[in-house]
Amino acid sequence: MPKLIIMGSSSAVATRDQANTHLLVKGEKRTILIDCVDSMIGRLSQVGLDQNSVTDLFLTHFHPDHVAGVPGFLMSMWLLKRQRPLHVFALSSVLESTIKVLDLYQWRQWPGFFQVEFHAVPETEHHLALQSDEFAIFTSPVRHMIPTLGLRIEFLQVERSLAYSCDTAPCDEVVRLASGVDLLIHEATGAEFGHSSAAQAGSIARKAEAGKLALIHYATLIEPGNHLVQQAEASFGGPVVLAKDLMEFEF
Repeated sequence: MPKLIIMGSSSAVATRDQANTHLLVKGEKRTILIDCVDSMIGRLSQVGLDQNSVTDLFLTHFHPDHVAGVPGFLMSMWLLKRQRPLHVFALSSVLESTIKVLDLYQWRQWPGFFQVEFHAVPETEHHLALQSDEFAIFTSPVRHMIPTLGLRIEFLQVERSLAYSCDTAPCDEVVRLASGVDLLIHEATGAEFGHSSAAQAGSIARKAEAGKLALIHYATLIEPGNHLVQQAEASFGGPVVLAKDLMEFEF
């Protein structure tokens, strides 16, 4: 049975108990990591996986709370003798910046490095970035401070779906991306430039006719988060949960 694991739920300033936002989608044959923060090997072990389980990595945008863990994760996999190829999906600008950082570490000179395949994703709506027997993964641009992708994942064998807004202001692109999904994971940083409040996330979920809303990327350091659910429920009218680290959703 495929499932989504909330690997981290905090906004840019993480805490002891909640890591920066990143997600993992686990199937029988493929495991997709969405964004990459620090200490990935330890985090994977907490959910019963190792680095060889990860087949694909999606990078939503080039902000450090979403991609800073990439060099360390790749080095750890190399030190653990990984041989399996890793597929990395992102906007071309994000791939270019990521490779520049890796080149600063002279990663191409590390002997016996495993194969990393980079796949550029266009900045167009509802682009089919990856399809397998289990998943169809679509990407769409959202409205953040810099070019950023939201994702829609359709679980083909069980006919269920989820969408992830990533960091974004309220926008119709997310409404279209999340249309009719069983679960919408939407950020709730606050009503500020490039971000959304919990109430705005609820409004997006209502417009998209999502079955359920999970709030993520909220301020864990300065806000307890308990009131966010009530704010989102008032504008959504459907079930709302506050995403927490290691929370699982089965499909």
